Amino acid sequence: MYSAAQAPLYEIKANLFKGLAHPARIRVLELLAAAPGTTAPVSYLLAETGLEASHLSQHLATLRKHGVVTSSRSANAVNYTLAHPKIAELLAIARTFLLDTLAGSQERLQLAGELPAVPVSAEAAS
Repeated sequence: MYSAAQAPLYEIKANLFKGLAHPARIRVLELLAAAPGTTAPVSYLLAETGLEASHLSQHLATLRKHGVVTSSRSANAVNYTLAHPKIAELLAIARTFLLDTLAGSQERLQLAGELPAVPVSAEAAS
């Protein structure tokens, strides 16, 4: 087991994965990782995900709550950014895991190969 002093550290890690625990949130994070300057307005995220505004808002709130994204307001637009550049690296590792898991299924592997790229910034790769 772990000590009482370590419990909050495991809670932080668990909350990260709670924030990632929905396909729509993973897609939002991939869009942010690929966005120029890794910042994207809500209007872009709405168009790219096809989610209803209320559903996207709930997913973004969850990502903010768990410290995965940050937001900033510019006039009437709200922009979102990955909270840490290593999140893009985490997404790339998850993609590698997905491809390795699907290696036995050629059809699924082909579909996975058609997913949009998840860029890793030079800062995240270090």
